Amino acid sequence: MRICRALFGFVLVTLVLFLTTAAHALDDASDKSAPDKPAPDMLIFTNGDQLTGKLLHSTGDMVTFHSDMAGDINVSWSKVKELRSQRQFVVLGKGAHRSWRSLRSVPSGSIKVENDKIELKGDQEVQVMPIKSTADVLDQETFDKEALRDVNFFHRWTGAATLGVTLIQATQDNYTYNAAASLVRSMPSVTYLPPRNRTLANFSGSYSRITQRQAVAAPVLPDLLTSIYHVDTERDEYMTSRIYLLAQTAFDHNFAQGLELQQIYGAGVGWTVLQRPNQTMDLRATLQYEKQQFLATATAQNTNLIGSTIGVTYSLKLPFNAIFQQQLQYLPAYNQPNAYSASENNSLSFPLYKRFRLQLGTLDSYLNNPPAAIYPAPANRSNSFQFTSGISVTLK
Repeated sequence: MRICRALFGFVLVTLVLFLTTAAHALDDASDKSAPDKPAPDMLIFTNGDQLTGKLLHSTGDMVTFHSDMAGDINVSWSKVKELRSQRQFVVLGKGAHRSWRSLRSVPSGSIKVENDKIELKGDQEVQVMPIKSTADVLDQETFDKEALRDVNFFHRWTGAATLGVTLIQATQDNYTYNAAASLVRSMPSVTYLPPRNRTLANFSGSYSRITQRQAVAAPVLPDLLTSIYHVDTERDEYMTSRIYLLAQTAFDHNFAQGLELQQIYGAGVGWTVLQRPNQTMDLRATLQYEKQQFLATATAQNTNLIGSTIGVTYSLKLPFNAIFQQQLQYLPAYNQPNAYSASENNSLSFPLYKRFRLQLGTLDSYLNNPPAAIYPAPANRSNSFQFTSGISVTLK
């Protein structure tokens, strides 16, 4: 148990240092400005109004424009008479199948938008096309940074870290800690370009100790302990915009199930079934090696399993900027069929202040064949359930 607590502390400190380093790196990167700024873009509306600023992104229907006075605005192209800019842009046509490999050969150049048409002037040719036939228009600098350049591994991480604490000193002394971190690094980091790769890292841990009051001359009452930790990482390499190959590893410790450490190393395939602005759903299936090491208080021997992880991940944006996330997993074992396991993880978060959110969550873990406990240790359980709450901070 000392090893597990040390591992928990090490992982938690490492995650905090990582989040701090990444946040500083992102802040430093955002502070760097180009030495020579081009003249601002100008958006001229059909009613004669003008807006100066910067074209961020557009589709065949809408244009996203940033102005220092108005902020980011979305305007229908039908309300735009003309767009003037001295910058270089990339135009992606509608209906074309795009992968990150094909992005190296897309047309680029200076643009002129007028009369519902966009004129793209490259080094060797000029193309004129209707606005409605374009899927994406974005500036060359953003396109190169997101689609073509290799970025330092410690940059462009997003996610959240959560911490909850309960301290009680009364009839019993109760100390409960729960912590979690969920990090994602997507390349590109914008959703309107086809994905190239994605890295995920997750950690969750709960630790509780209850010290009971001792009566004079009575048998000593033992402390009651709860200890549940989970760590996993995953690397996705996209073959198409929705299908990817993946490699993953996961580590679990659960005192209630008599599980000292469960290690998983696997590879497989994933499929983004649903991808909308307000919700996403991914299906994953792997072939893996799984090793289970049990506590000294259990009679079972350690097991080596060949199995799979079959899972679904779902995310939904709710009104008032609330976010619901769910992960379901089933882990069959092919060489020992009764050694299967499953888990369900749900979280619901609400905005509090700036990057801080209120996080509520449940974690249900099931192990079909927990080993028999050695007296006087309490009986091991197949199922363990957690309800957690805490304050989370998002990393952007």
